[in-house]
Amino acid sequence: MNGAFAREPTLWRRILQSPFTRLVLLGGPVFVLMVASNTLMEYFKAAPLKSIAVAAGLAAIATAFYVGYARWIERRPVDELSLSGAGREWATGLLVGAGLYSACVMILIAFGMYRIEGLNPWTFVIPAVAMALSSGVFEELIFRGVLFRCVEDIFGSWISLAVSALVFGLVHLANPAGTLLGAIYISIEAGLLLAAAYMLTRRLWLSIGFHMAWNYTQSAIFSGIVSGNAPEPGLIRSNIKGPDLLTGGSFGLESSLIAFALCTATGVVMLILAVRRGRIVPPLWRRTG
Repeated sequence: MNGAFAREPTLWRRILQSPFTRLVLLGGPVFVLMVASNTLMEYFKAAPLKSIAVAAGLAAIATAFYVGYARWIERRPVDELSLSGAGREWATGLLVGAGLYSACVMILIAFGMYRIEGLNPWTFVIPAVAMALSSGVFEELIFRGVLFRCVEDIFGSWISLAVSALVFGLVHLANPAGTLLGAIYISIEAGLLLAAAYMLTRRLWLSIGFHMAWNYTQSAIFSGIVSGNAPEPGLIRSNIKGPDLLTGGSFGLESSLIAFALCTATGVVMLILAVRRGRIVPPLWRRTG
């Protein structure tokens, strides 16, 4: 093993490496960068390419900060962001995310609740790139890279799964049309799925890909409402009419039984695979007992 990682850390470094300190000193700056990204994306809303550049730039800074903290403060290899196999896992996440959302829409079409009225120019798919990039990178760094790992270090995988999923869902209450039901749905369907993706691979690329593709497909392709935010026109001009239980109402398709069933089932499958592959971390007291 590299001597830099094996050396006994000093007291101040042990404090900086502790889960509670990491939540603040690592999660805090990444959160601030996410807020800055969202603010600047809104400012450059009329100039999509600038908005994409801002989102990409700040996401790169946040990732570099995360990697730097892990290597120089925590003194560990950053396996969760290793580039080996990253493209394959990210692409798999893209396919799963886009496929799941498309399947939800196909079910609505079969029920006659989603009607395609025409197509907008292809350029309508560009603006959502910034949103998908920002949400996919920042939220996965914060909720799976920081929060999940910090809680898991002490309480193990199962409690970390519950905590990170609950927090992930509840923060969506801050969205313009956020609802408690929508937050609960996201906690279970997305919180479980995204955490399971991390647990299965012990890397962030699969969850980043899924997160980006779901949000992008929802907005840029099907012109859907993303987690209670104001809807933006995408490639497909659509008309959605039906009970909120199936369409998600003002919160978007995430708050529907259809998305709940498909995403939760996918998350459970990945969770089972993670258990079978021995990817579950026990609580600290069982590791040291």
